[in-house]
Amino acid sequence: MCAGRRHRSPGPEPPRRRGRQRYVEKDGRCNVQQGNVREPGRYLTDLFTTLADLQWRLSLLFFVLAYALTWLFFGAIWWLVAYGRGDLEHLGDAAWTPCVNNLNGFVAAFLFSIETETTIGYGHRVITDQCPEGIALLLLQAILGSMVNAFMVGCMFVKISQPNKRAATLVFSSHAVVSLRDGRLCLMFRVGDLRSSHIVEASIRAKLIRSRQTLEGEFIPLHQTDLSVGFDTGDDRLFLVSPLVISHEIDAASPFWEASRRALERDDFEIVVILEGMVEATGMTCQARSSYLVDEVLWGHRFTSVLTLEDGFYEVDYASFHQTFEVPTPSCSARELAEAAARLDAHLYWSIPSRLDEKVEEEGAGEGAGGEAGADKEQNGCLPPPESESKV
Repeated sequence: MCAGRRHRSPGPEPPRRRGRQRYVEKDGRCNVQQGNVREPGRYLTDLFTTLADLQWRLSLLFFVLAYALTWLFFGAIWWLVAYGRGDLEHLGDAAWTPCVNNLNGFVAAFLFSIETETTIGYGHRVITDQCPEGIALLLLQAILGSMVNAFMVGCMFVKISQPNKRAATLVFSSHAVVSLRDGRLCLMFRVGDLRSSHIVEASIRAKLIRSRQTLEGEFIPLHQTDLSVGFDTGDDRLFLVSPLVISHEIDAASPFWEASRRALERDDFEIVVILEGMVEATGMTCQARSSYLVDEVLWGHRFTSVLTLEDGFYEVDYASFHQTFEVPTPSCSARELAEAAARLDAHLYWSIPSRLDEKVEEEGAGEGAGGEAGADKEQNGCLPPPESESKV
């Protein structure tokens, strides 16, 4: 059987190789940039999502410009209406009925535009019933102003309540570990939720990202392979009240089936883990991501327990959330471990009957020397030999 891992003093460090470029950062950001987009107009077809995805400083700038430009646009139209009707030339004429009372310039027109769109209505400037074009413009500005309000308030609400902010309180262990569980090698990592409000319908997935070359010679630089974390058994659906250790059993279907400790350290891959669920407070879907490179996978380690039973409740110590400790672990691959276990089982299966037969033969020899009284007795479930019957 393959040798277990023993505690020993650290030797000289091997030469460091060049670090792999992450596909997904530890904080969940995808390290991918879109370049040479030939049709940027596609972003305008989904303007709401485009505005929600903007950075905060750009969102605030667009928010201010949307209102300011709308007020300036309609203020200019109100000034043109007053200028076209000649209201600005009859400012002191009491017999003249203007379109808007007390509108004596562009600044006044701009202020009237703000009062109209925001429905402030100070009462100093008011439209008269002798201006049909002004009445039509008032209706148009009221309708368009309501649309701008609904659009911008909706964008800011979505921006503020984005579920990716909730993902900041979902934590992953800084390292993944490989050790034995129930006699099988398993790749494990830990997840936790820092908030007391829970994630509803939480589920976990894991992807292996590494280069691959097909039989036809095609090179796939970022090939994605699923790592089973309990989809068939339902273990991927989590009740994330306290930190949980997620386990990937390295079996014949696992891409690490033939990977020993040394082979794993020489490999070049990235494991991306994805936690999804609904935020209990808002009902919005939340996704948290993290990743592990080769040097972040510790062979022969296990996570330190963080859950303790106190007086009437359980307490989680997040100070030990990322801590691991060494445990004896075979350094061979899971395939070699399974073959060694199968050989051991086969040896025990054949050795136990042979030892029973030897014991029966010893007992039979002792009974023959003691006399013929026990010759009729059965030995290990077998009838006496034919010689005993002929003597009788």
